[in-house]
Amino acid sequence: MQRPTRLPENLYQFFWDVNPQKINPSIKPRFVIQRLLDKGDAEAVKWVRKNFSKQDITETFYTMRDFRTKIGRFWLIILNLSQEKVLCLQTPYLTMRRMHWPY
Repeated sequence: MQRPTRLPENLYQFFWDVNPQKINPSIKPRFVIQRLLDKGDAEAVKWVRKNFSKQDITETFYTMRDFRTKIGRFWLIILNLSQEKVLCLQTPYLTMRRMHWPY
C-alpha cells in the first residue's frame, strides 16, 4: 500500500501544534496515525483506514503510548489487538497518567 505524502486540508485542524503542510505521512506514519485516531473525527478515521495498512495501525498501537485509554480499548476490539502489547493499556502508563491528571 502506497502511503500518502501529504495530509488533506480537512485534517489540518488535528495538527494544531505543528505546521500540517510540512507533515509527510509516508515519513512519519505513526505520528499521523496516532494523532488522527486519538484526536480525529470520523473523516480522519476513514482517511487513516484508507491510506494505511492494518499492520501500520497495529504497529502504531504497539509502539506509541500516547493514545487515550478509551481509544486504545476501542481499537483493541476493532483490530483484534493483543492487550499485552498495546502500550497505552499497560499498568505503568495508566499509573503515570493518573499521577499527572488525577481526575
